[in-house]
Amino acid sequence: MSSSLGVILAGGLATRMGGGDKGLLPLGSSTLLSHVIDRLTPQVDGIALNANGDGSRFAHLGFPVIADSIDGFAGPLAGVLAGLDWAAEQGANSIVTAAADTPFFPSDLAARLHREGGGMAHPLVIAATPDPKRGTSRHPTFGLWPVALREDLRAALLGGVRKVVQWTDSHDGRLAMFPVEQVDPFFNVNTPEDLAQAEAML
Repeated sequence: MSSSLGVILAGGLATRMGGGDKGLLPLGSSTLLSHVIDRLTPQVDGIALNANGDGSRFAHLGFPVIADSIDGFAGPLAGVLAGLDWAAEQGANSIVTAAADTPFFPSDLAARLHREGGGMAHPLVIAATPDPKRGTSRHPTFGLWPVALREDLRAALLGGVRKVVQWTDSHDGRLAMFPVEQVDPFFNVNTPEDLAQAEAML
């Protein structure tokens, strides 16, 4: 099976949680971020954390911390670009991204993304789940991103593109569909109420 480096996107502002690093909030006996790391580690060949500001606050984790190269909190795509630049330095062909506030994402995330991207010259795939109202719900912080498209992404960001799907659609990005069973695998923590719900889901 193809493999990738993993990048955890932790660059958001967490305004609905009162600011700070959502990933460092306690969940069970560890933190939100620790749950994400534990799920992603077996699926990839190495991990970096995309976060802005002083990276030393994550030093205890022992992972590279990479900041956005595009100023002004340009959203998840800026984190993806930082990850692609890091992966290029490691000689990798692609990255798999996961959000730092989504502790229950699928344990076969990377495998399914790679399977869906098979046969593409530059596999670009984002996760999705069935949605009874909209048909499909896309989860653009969970994806497979080819290093080969990093300069195209840099140009798009510098040109003002911020919506993930606007860029992925322009490159015929595919969707990898994941089932929703008892728990939404892409449930993410945005508010104190969500954190309480995640505790119950544990």
